[in-house]
Parts: sequence; C-alpha cells; structure tokens
Amino acid sequence: MKFAFSRRFAPLFITQFFGAFNDNVFKNSLFVLISFYGLGKNNWLPSGQLLNLGALLFVLPYFLFSALSGQLANRFDKSRLAQASKILEILIMCLAGVGLFYSSAALLFLCLFLMGTQSTIFGPVKYAVLPEYLHKNELMQGNGLIESGTFLAILFGQMAGTALANTGAMTLTIVVVLIAVLGFSGSLFMPRVPSQTPHTHIDWHIIRSTKLLKKDTFKQPDLFTAIVGISWFWFIGSVYTTQLPTFVQKNLFGDAGVFNLMLCLFSIGIATGSVLCAKFHLSRLNLVSFGAIGLTFFGGLLVWLAHSFSGSHESLQNIWSFLSKGAAYPIMLTMCMIGFCGGFFSVPLYTWLQTASSDEFRAHAIAANNIINAIFMVAAAIISAILLLLFDSILWLYASVSVGNIALLIYLHRRC
Repeated sequence: MKFAFSRRFAPLFITQFFGAFNDNVFKNSLFVLISFYGLGKNNWLPSGQLLNLGALLFVLPYFLFSALSGQLANRFDKSRLAQASKILEILIMCLAGVGLFYSSAALLFLCLFLMGTQSTIFGPVKYAVLPEYLHKNELMQGNGLIESGTFLAILFGQMAGTALANTGAMTLTIVVVLIAVLGFSGSLFMPRVPSQTPHTHIDWHIIRSTKLLKKDTFKQPDLFTAIVGISWFWFIGSVYTTQLPTFVQKNLFGDAGVFNLMLCLFSIGIATGSVLCAKFHLSRLNLVSFGAIGLTFFGGLLVWLAHSFSGSHESLQNIWSFLSKGAAYPIMLTMCMIGFCGGFFSVPLYTWLQTASSDEFRAHAIAANNIINAIFMVAAAIISAILLLLFDSILWLYASVSVGNIALLIYLHRRC
C-alpha cells in the first residue's frame, strides 16, 4: 500500500476524512443541542420531530442534486471541484456560527441542508476520481482505505459532536470551521484531473435530469446490480446504527457508555474489514458472498446472544458494570464481526461499480448510486418503524435484516 502516502491518494483521503468528520461533528452537536439543551424548544415542532426533520434535510440533497453533481464531476476538473466544495463547506460553517450565536434552529437547519448539498457535490468526485489516480490493481485497496477512513471519521465525529455540544457557540464554531479548513487544505494537493468530457451538458432541471440518470443507469445491468448491493449495505448499516441506542438500553441494559462502546466496535469492524478484504485474492463476487454470509451468521448470533443476556431495566449499567459480565464479550466480538463482514461486503461492490462504468459515465454512476443509497436509507427507517410497530422488538428487526442478507446474496448471484 505504498500509494496510501503518495500525492495521488493521501490528499483525497484527507479531504474525504475531514469532510465526513465535520458532517458528523456539526450534525451530532446540533441534535444534542436540540435533545438536551432546549435548542428550538419555542418552535411549533417537538424536539423528536425536529430531529426527524434534521435527518431528512441532510439526506434530501442526495435526492435533489445527485444528478447535477454527476454532470459537474464530468464537465470540470475533479480536483478543482473538490476545492470548490470545500470552500463552500467553510462558508457554511461560518454561517452555522451565526446560527449558534443566535440559537437559531431555522438557520442551523438551513446549514444542515447546505452541508448535505456540499456532500452531494463531493460524492461523485471522491469515487469517480479514484480510478484516475490509482492503478487497477490498487483500486480495491484504495476503496478499502476510503471506506475505513469514512467510518472512523463518522465515529469520531459522532463522539466529538456529542462532547462539544455544550462547550459554547464560540468553541463549536471555531472547531467546525477549523475542520473545514483542514479539509480544504487537503484538497489543494489533489493532482489535477482534466475533464474527459468537458462539453457535458449541465441540465438544471432537477426532476428531468434525475429521471434520465436513473434510466441510463438501469440500462446497464452490471452497474445497477452493484448499486443495489451497495445500497443494501447502507440499508443494514442504517438499521443497526439507528436502533443501536434502543438495542443497548432494552436488550443489553446499558447506558450511553455501553452504546458508545458498541458503536466503536461496529465502526472499527467495518474499518478493519474494508482494509483487509483487499488482502484476499478472491473474486469480487466471492468477497461479497463471504461478507453476506458473515452478516447473516453474526447478525443471527447477535440476536441469540442478546436474547439470553440478563439485566434490569430499572437501573442501566455503566460500561464497567457491562464489562464485568462474561456474557458481554461474545456480544462485543459479534458486533465487531458484523462490521468486519460489512467491510468485506461493501468494498468489492464499490470497486465493481467503478470498473463496470465507462470513464464518461463513472461520475454519473456514482451519482445514481447516491440517489439509490438515499432511497434505501429512507426505506430502512420506514420498514424499521413498521416492524417495531408490529413486533415491538429490536431483536425481531435485527433478525429480519440478517435473513434479508440471504435474499440479497441470491439476487447478486442470479445477476452475475
């Protein structure tokens, strides 16, 4: 992995890492301010609904602007587009500082939407530019490093955002602006990538361009198959992480410290699996199959272990009490292995998506992937709500996701 420290990869990794880190620092600090410190309490929406609105506003740009971002990534130098998106991030974080000083939930929600827009613009750049920076035999490793870095950035961002929420408007503003500047600094060193299709037409009609993008993608079976697989990964990741606080509280009888421990194990597992999968000299489909089978096995094992875990809802145990129980360690290992198998599952699919698309369509393929990912994550929230309403059990929900991996694996084998 000598390329990892080279100029053709390291600046992109730094730019992506600090971007994902800042997204989660800002989003989590905002959600904590709403949940625990009364931000927006005078609005007509209760705090729970404000959190749902915030989550929707962050995802909404992926539906609206992904097609446009794919066109921009095709028409312009991707390194310059990355720099432009990072400048936009700095400006958004400065505006967020104003919202923090005036405790304006409306302005902060606008910044959340703009951060989602900025991430949407950068999305096709980071994956479409990798095949132009790396040799074909380096691509799997490069995707693994990008994905591992992204999940660690999400983890650290969630933890930092929670810790910084009540430090005051000045401190939080300085931190998020500084992180944005670090990301911009990394983008300055990204090698130039002249556009291969400089005459790409920019269609500003959002609905028409999105429909055309999906139509062009569906015509290419390999691309669509890879996108469905990647979107399923985000589906199960969304289900596990969204319901993890409730799972920890109701099934492991743990407090926030136990939740942070389980989230760390899940994220570290994904990061490790993402990096190590490139070490195995197997076909992409075999790697994906290994990941799917592992997700099914360890997902089912987690349900079984949690079902037999003993504790009391009356007084939630802290992390030290949790670690004092021998039954905690198999659960911890299983959570880590779920993440590990998720890395094996997703990274080959990203490589498949990049290599199956032509140079001219690659950015569009990444943009289409972002749209379908967002649809699957919204579907995850809806299906989770329905299953919880029917069974009132996180374990039933986790078990259903584990079984779903088998259906997805059958689908992939039939399409390949």
